[in-house]
Amino acid sequence: MKIANFIKGQKECVGLVVGESIIDPLEMLDNSLVTERGYFQDTVSFIKAGDAAIKVANSLIAKVASNASSPAVSQLSSIELIAPIRPSSILCSGSNYKDHNNEKANTPISGKEPEFFIKTSDCVVGPGPHLIYDEKLSKKLDCETELAIIVGKVGRHIPVENALDYVFGYTVINDATVRDLQVRTSPEGFVWYEVGRSKVFDSSAPMGPWIVTADEVGDPQNLRLRTRINGELRQSASTANMIFSCAELIHFFSTNLTLKPGMVIITGTPGGTAWSTDADLGGKWVGGDGSETLIPAKRYCRPGDQIECELEKIGILKNTVITA
Repeated sequence: MKIANFIKGQKECVGLVVGESIIDPLEMLDNSLVTERGYFQDTVSFIKAGDAAIKVANSLIAKVASNASSPAVSQLSSIELIAPIRPSSILCSGSNYKDHNNEKANTPISGKEPEFFIKTSDCVVGPGPHLIYDEKLSKKLDCETELAIIVGKVGRHIPVENALDYVFGYTVINDATVRDLQVRTSPEGFVWYEVGRSKVFDSSAPMGPWIVTADEVGDPQNLRLRTRINGELRQSASTANMIFSCAELIHFFSTNLTLKPGMVIITGTPGGTAWSTDADLGGKWVGGDGSETLIPAKRYCRPGDQIECELEKIGILKNTVITA
C-alpha cells in the first residue's frame, strides 16, 4: 500500500496511491463513520490506527477497483503531492555505507558506530521545486539519496532480531547538506563534523513521493538506490552495503529514545556525493560500489538543477533546486 499527502483546495489530505491514481478516503467515507474518518486526518493518525486503518483502506481500494470513475479518484498528474508525513523527529545515521565512508575525510568513529544527528520537521519539504539554495548559508549544497524508515509502533531498547516489526513503511529522503559548514579542521589538522548548521536548515529534508508499507518492500537490505542530477547518474548502490542495517539502526536509536509512530529514521547514503570530488574538504572519489558507472560531480548543486532520488520498490523523489 502507498500512502501520500496531497493538496486539495486549500487543504492537506491523506491519499491512497493506486497505479497512476490517488484516492481521497474522506470523499468515500460517510460522515457518520467518525472513527474510520479519523484514520485519515493525517498520516500519523493512520499509522497509529494500525490494522484497523489498513483494513478500511483496502476496502476503499477494492471499491474504487469496481468504480474507477468515482469522484474520490484523481490522476496523480493532476494533483500536487506534498511530503507524505510531517515527522516529530528525524533520527539520522551518517557515514553508513562502506563506499561513502571511504570517499571522505574521516573521524575516529567513522564506520565504527552510527553517527547520530537529528533533523526536525521544519526541514521537511515534498516533491517539486522546493529545495532551496541559500547563498547566505552556503555555496556547497550537496544531495544524498537515503532510505527512510517510518516507525509504526512504540518501543524502547528494541532487540535487533525483531526490530523490523516496528516498521510501518519506507519512503525516500534527500539528506541535503551544506558541506562547507559540515567539514571542520583544526590548525593541527584534526577533522570533525558540524552536523547542526550543515544538516538542519530550510528544505534540508525533501521527502516522498509517498510511503510504501513494509509488507510491500520486504527486505530493506535488498534495494537499489540511485541519485540522478540533471539526468547524470551520481549514486548507485544496494542497501546491502550499509554498515549498520535498518534493524541495527532501530535498535541503536531506541536505546536513546522511545520510538513512536510517525518518527523517521534515515539510514545514510552511498558513494558518489559531490563531496567526494572536493579535495579541499578531504573528498576522495571512489565511484560507488561498482554496480553501475557513475558520473563524478563537477560542482555542487545550483539553482535550476533537477534532483532525482530513487529507491527500488518505493519510487522516485523529484526536486528542483531554487533560490532562497
